[in-house]
Amino acid sequence: MNFTASSPSSSTSGKKLKVVICDDHPIVRAGFRQFIAGQPDIDTVKEADNGRDALDMVRNDACDVLLLDISMPGQSGIDVLRAVRLRRPDLPVLMLSSFPEQHYALQMLKLGASGYLPKDCEPTDLLRAIRSVAQGRRFVTESVGDLLANGLGGNGDEPPHAQLSDRELQVFLRLAKGESVTAIANVLNLSFKTISTYRSRVLEKLNLRSNSDVTYYAMKNGLIQ
Repeated sequence: MNFTASSPSSSTSGKKLKVVICDDHPIVRAGFRQFIAGQPDIDTVKEADNGRDALDMVRNDACDVLLLDISMPGQSGIDVLRAVRLRRPDLPVLMLSSFPEQHYALQMLKLGASGYLPKDCEPTDLLRAIRSVAQGRRFVTESVGDLLANGLGGNGDEPPHAQLSDRELQVFLRLAKGESVTAIANVLNLSFKTISTYRSRVLEKLNLRSNSDVTYYAMKNGLIQ
């Protein structure tokens, strides 16, 4: 993984890129749309305010890059990322977040994201990221590159939640937000027993005892707001 910058002329074989922005906040989508508007190498920007609509656009349209918010009601960005990796494994996905990079960036890259950007990033960083991942590269900012260089991606230095699998992380974040096992099972289309098993694994890996402990842990580590 490296921090890359590419010029407009170096995007995918001269084609104009089609970008989908998925975020539940209209003002955030408007801001990113404004950043992208007028770029000679980006043809179409479509928007979704929820994960289901984003997946429909990915499935039905010739989308080249997906900009995806981590934290959304209903299907979270992690849910959508998992689904995209199953349906279109080659589609570049740039994760967007208002959380500090050290909280989620490395995990999102492990889960298959092509890059990670804070929502307050510079427009030039956003454009470089879109062009880079469209060429099949991964994009990381200098600060995330520093995390990787310092070895924080290694198992010995990671916080306990970094050891969670992608499905365990999905369940963990939903438990932290107060969702019940039944509700999580319905959203993820899994059985009550399966979600209960994931919950048990989360509690064991994080050395926690209850859902309230999960919420406290997530808040203490800045994983939910």
